[in-house]
Amino acid sequence: YNIQYYINLYGSSMSTLLFVTPSALAVTFFAKIKEEQCELHIATDMRSVKAHLEKHTPLAIISRPQLPGYRVEELFDYMEQSNKSIPIIVCTDMASVFIARKYLDMGAIDFWEEPLEYEQIRALIHHTQYLKEQTTSSQETLSTLGMNQQSTRTPTYVEPIGSHPVMKRVLSLVRRIASSKATILINGESGTGKEVFAKYIHVSSDRANKPFIAVNCAALPEHLLESELFGHEKGAFTGAINKKIGKFELANGGTILLDEISEMAIGLQAKLLRVLQEGEIDRVGGGNVIPIDVRVIATTNRNLEEWVAQGHFRQDLYFRLNVVPLTLPPLRERPTDIIPLAEHFLAMYAREYSLHNTRLSNEAREWLQTYQFAGNVRELQNLIERAVLLSGGDIILPEHFLIHPDSWAFFEETQEQQNSHNVHIEASQMETAFVPKALIPLHEMERIMILKGLETTSGNRTHAAELLGISVRTLRNKINEYRASGYHID
Repeated sequence: YNIQYYINLYGSSMSTLLFVTPSALAVTFFAKIKEEQCELHIATDMRSVKAHLEKHTPLAIISRPQLPGYRVEELFDYMEQSNKSIPIIVCTDMASVFIARKYLDMGAIDFWEEPLEYEQIRALIHHTQYLKEQTTSSQETLSTLGMNQQSTRTPTYVEPIGSHPVMKRVLSLVRRIASSKATILINGESGTGKEVFAKYIHVSSDRANKPFIAVNCAALPEHLLESELFGHEKGAFTGAINKKIGKFELANGGTILLDEISEMAIGLQAKLLRVLQEGEIDRVGGGNVIPIDVRVIATTNRNLEEWVAQGHFRQDLYFRLNVVPLTLPPLRERPTDIIPLAEHFLAMYAREYSLHNTRLSNEAREWLQTYQFAGNVRELQNLIERAVLLSGGDIILPEHFLIHPDSWAFFEETQEQQNSHNVHIEASQMETAFVPKALIPLHEMERIMILKGLETTSGNRTHAAELLGISVRTLRNKINEYRASGYHID
């Protein structure tokens, strides 16, 4: 991305993303995108795209190749005819090198394979927000300094919560090494809070007023991840229509988090090792080395020693990253932290949804302390958000966690109760046999619909995918996601 290009295009306002996709693909990202101070808009045909672009200038457009009444080629033509230069990202669940090259040649700045990962979208938002911060200085200063001037925004973070002896030892070690430049390798199961610890290390260091940049190494294929990390020069490859500044440059002076480092391809690991050893990078297609000063924190949910032994990870890179190893225990091994964490999330969501009288019943506390939490702290957070919403600002009971299908019966209400909550569900629109008569998050409704589809088709994934209007691959990925969060799905 060229900073002058964005100054001319957006001025001081970059606050929306436009999805030209089925609404089901985009709605799962509504809440998270909102947290990034960004609005998500959806269009489903060319007419609605044009209507949106007449009123808004989104920071980017994420588009399917085609929808009923729409083809992305029309969008590229419209951009050319109207002299608009909004970045376009094409996404599809039928990806191939040929298809990717086709749309990159048309002018797309990137090509994403579905199912979309939020980290991809988050990286896009953060990059453009970073560029927006740069525009607060004069254009003359920006022209002189280019992308070397750094943001002073401190990332929002939640301080790690833990009174268990193991967590106390981890926190004590973190406080000792936070101010050093040493690379840190954080190991732990999915959902244990590795990114929270990485941000805590950053804000506890003397780099706290410098950038904190997070990159999910599992979210992008090798060639795109290389460009994401190190940047590229204009014309470095097909589709490189502008110079792009990589995440290492953006993090200069601060901290970069390489999330799920074990998923990085071997070839790219060699380039990362050189960066760590020499303190310099070279952009893809570039001829000059660029010195950088970046503190590296890496995370993994794998046993990297075993990964090295199997030939999937370079031993020299492992030793270079593992200067200070931190291992976060799963939540089930520190049961004394469950209730303090639950109270923290309860207070957070009670404020967010203005349900200030919400509190945990003794039965709910006992239930939480016996639950195994396969998804760790992330699963606990999701359970509490759901319970806060379903309790309606009252006392949270075990039924509000909605773990088992039988829990739905708890939410049957009389017509008078429905009216008092302003909840109206038309029988002609929904099957009330499996839809609760209460407001629940969209991602939870998505899960219920998928489970109902599998039940209706007796577990036949092909038929269930057809019934739900999604690809078999998307269905498979959703099932894996739910299993990782602790749901039992046959």
